[in-house]
Amino acid sequence: MNSEVQTLCELPDPVERAKRAGDLLTRYQTVVTELSRIRREAVEELRATGMTQAEMAAALGMTRGRISQLVTTGPPPERAFLGTATVTVAFGGKVEAGKATPGPVVAQEDLTAYEQLRDLAHSVKLDTTYEVIPPPGVVRLNRDNLVVICGPRLSPLIGQVLESDPNLGFSTDEGGWHLLDRKTGRTYRSPMDASTPGDVGYLGRLPRPDGRGTFLYIAGIHAIGAGGIVHHLHQEMTELYREVRTKRFSTLIACQFDPHSREVLSSERLTPLYRPEA
Repeated sequence: MNSEVQTLCELPDPVERAKRAGDLLTRYQTVVTELSRIRREAVEELRATGMTQAEMAAALGMTRGRISQLVTTGPPPERAFLGTATVTVAFGGKVEAGKATPGPVVAQEDLTAYEQLRDLAHSVKLDTTYEVIPPPGVVRLNRDNLVVICGPRLSPLIGQVLESDPNLGFSTDEGGWHLLDRKTGRTYRSPMDASTPGDVGYLGRLPRPDGRGTFLYIAGIHAIGAGGIVHHLHQEMTELYREVRTKRFSTLIACQFDPHSREVLSSERLTPLYRPEA
C-alpha cells in the first residue's frame, strides 16, 4: 500500500482523515489526468511517424481498440501550454480614482480577456481562477500554472523579468509605449495611438525568479491587446504547442477590433517564435 494512504488509514480522527483523503484524491486525480495527457501525446507522436495502430498495440501491449481510444479521449496534448492543474490568471490593477480610500480596479478589456482564456482552458479540461495584482504591481511569480496579464507600466517587477528576453520587449519614448524587436531593430506601435482600432501585444513564456520554472505572460500595449492574444490562442494554441511545447519563447501578436463593441475581430503573429533556449 502507498505510504501516504497507509498513514491516512492510521489517523484516529475521522474528520482529519476525511479532509486529508479529499486532498489526496484531488492531488492524485491531477497526476492521473496529466499522465493521460502525456500518454495521448506520445501515441500521437508515434502515429505521426507512420506507425500503424497494430504496430503501436504490439509495442505497448494493448489492443488496437485501446490505441484508437487513446487518441480520442483524455486531455489534448496542447493543454500543457496553459498548465497541468488549475490555472491562476493574475492581471494588473490600477488605483481607483475619485475615492477616499481607493482600491485596485482592472480594465474591462482584461476581464474580457480572462473570460475568453477561461473558456479556452475549459475546452482542454482545465479549471481557472483569477487574482488582481494591486499597485505597485508586486505579484508572486514563483508558482506553477500561472498566467500573468499585466503590462510593465503597472508592474516594475514584470518589467525586470521582461529584461531577460534578448529578442523582444516593451519600451517607451516621447511617442509612448511600444514594442521592440531587438533582433531586427523594428519598432511596433499601437494603431490605437493613431486612432485606428487595433493593438499589438507580447506573448511569451518567461522565467520565474526562483529559476524553477516559467510562467505564461500576456500583455498588450493597451489593455485590449491582451484580448487579441487570447483570440490568437483560441485559433493557434495547438500549433504553438507543437512548436514550443513548454519551453521559453516570445512573439508579438497584432489584433483588430470593433471600435464600438470592442470585440476582437482578427489576430495575427507579427514576428517569429523567438526561442532563447534554442
